[in-house]
Amino acid sequence: MTKILLVEDNEMNRDMLSRRLERKGFQVLIAVDGQEGIDKAKMEYPSLILMDMNLPIIDGWEATRRLKADAATSSIPIIGLTAHAMSGDREKCLEAGCDQYDTKPVDFAGLLVKIHALLGDSDS
Repeated sequence: MTKILLVEDNEMNRDMLSRRLERKGFQVLIAVDGQEGIDKAKMEYPSLILMDMNLPIIDGWEATRRLKADAATSSIPIIGLTAHAMSGDREKCLEAGCDQYDTKPVDFAGLLVKIHALLGDSDS
């Protein structure tokens, strides 16, 4: 079963996304802040990380930079999620090391296409 680490501090977003991903056959790991996200990524080695960029303790920008700088986790694809659909945010996510970017509220069908593309799945 493909493991996805969802790093999200908002309980409603976390619940909605994790349930929908589980219905699609993914095993979902949860972290509620950037530090926990880093720790879980290093312990669990998920196939992909969904990273909220506005997190407590360590924000998603810094957590992504740290994961991409660590040889053990640098190859894990990260999709940055942000409610800030401001001009330049996509570039900022990619500069931090995100492999892909999506805005909130999440278009689940579009997010699934990005997940399958990063995982190399042909069944998107």
